[in-house]
Amino acid sequence: MVGFQGKTVVITGGSNGIGAATARKFIKEGARVVIWDVTPPQLNKYAESQKPIFFPVDVTVPEEVEKAVRETLAGNGRIDILINNAGITADSQLIKWKDGQAVNRMSDEAFDRVIKVNLYGVFHCTEAVVPGMIAQGGGVILNAASVVALYGNFGQTNYVATKAGVIGMTKTWARELGKYQIRVNAVAPGFISTDMVKKMPADVLADMEKHTPLGRLGEPEDIANVYAYLASDEAAFIHGAVISVDGGLVVGT
Repeated sequence: MVGFQGKTVVITGGSNGIGAATARKFIKEGARVVIWDVTPPQLNKYAESQKPIFFPVDVTVPEEVEKAVRETLAGNGRIDILINNAGITADSQLIKWKDGQAVNRMSDEAFDRVIKVNLYGVFHCTEAVVPGMIAQGGGVILNAASVVALYGNFGQTNYVATKAGVIGMTKTWARELGKYQIRVNAVAPGFISTDMVKKMPADVLADMEKHTPLGRLGEPEDIANVYAYLASDEAAFIHGAVISVDGGLVVGT
């Protein structure tokens, strides 16, 4: 792996889970890491000389994103890599039918909340960062998709819609931004062992593992390693791609 000395990396949703693992990976590789999140990172998990910079940012609010761009540029001079990692879920069946009638349905509020973070958030952050990348002669944008965008998932109409949208935006931006030497790719994780996932019932976790041909859940570091590779010069000709990191989940489903 080629190091990232002198590079500034912005990670949205970088305080926990995959985002935190990604922050640690890039710091290890020598990057200046800036986290944009609604909650601060757990700095006790970083060495004193390797703590990330943190700006409180709600990616659904364009003004907060624009302010974070200005503050990041003021402190670091440039943004070389943007990792659009922030995302949420609000699961519900489209229609839950029981005894001949609808007993529940996905609410507009649940649909809109996921759309705003997972889709608008990616749009706002990318739109705000791209002008600086064009001016400096290039950059890398990496978007968090999901394998569920490729084959759907029960109870996740809103989440799947956003991740499918992220894939579409990735391919569109690859067409638009390549001429500015801005590479755009997406990573599509499978079932990853984050703190949120670990709280699921044991039988649900076992079923996840059963549907993963490698026989285990992924670790956040598995995704972080792919982000680092795609951001490096070793991936200089990878552009507009969606990389599944899922232990073979699509094959085994």
